[in-house]
Amino acid sequence: MTAAFTDGWLRTARRAPSPYCDARPSGMAIELVVIHAMSLPAGQFGTGCAADLFTDTLDCDAHDGLKHLRDVRVSAHFLIERTGRMVQFVPVGQRAWHAGVSRWCGREACNDFSIGIELEGCDELPFTDAQYAALADLLDDLREVIPGLGPEQLTGHSDIAPGRKTDPGPHFDWQRVYAGLK
Repeated sequence: MTAAFTDGWLRTARRAPSPYCDARPSGMAIELVVIHAMSLPAGQFGTGCAADLFTDTLDCDAHDGLKHLRDVRVSAHFLIERTGRMVQFVPVGQRAWHAGVSRWCGREACNDFSIGIELEGCDELPFTDAQYAALADLLDDLREVIPGLGPEQLTGHSDIAPGRKTDPGPHFDWQRVYAGLK
């Protein structure tokens, strides 16, 4: 890694290591960025529950909307909160467990060759300007690991897991993201 990363960790992101990651298959290049959206409990922001889920510290009894997550083992490389603050859970060289059963361009198991970025959000609301600014900066930094990163290497969770996932949802502005790629 070069300027933006140290040992796979983005220098500008807060670190919160997740136990839910492992090694990528030998020789596997990172070729894809998967954009996700989540809120925990559903429709609530700023609770810290997404970070807690990714770090295995979520109190599933704290809210009825969390009980179904009791045995879930999931992570992402990055979370961009509504304020634009970024948290990193998994070094980019490792495999985060974000995509689940997935397929992209005929290839299965997208976790093997992708970076997962969660945006704090939901299908019903637009994302914030601060999130789009942070995402643009992150995508620019990720060019260190995905040379020539462009629109063809960006996809939504809904695109790699159709029928199973809907995120990042109808309010995610793909054109704004594409325009921000420097």
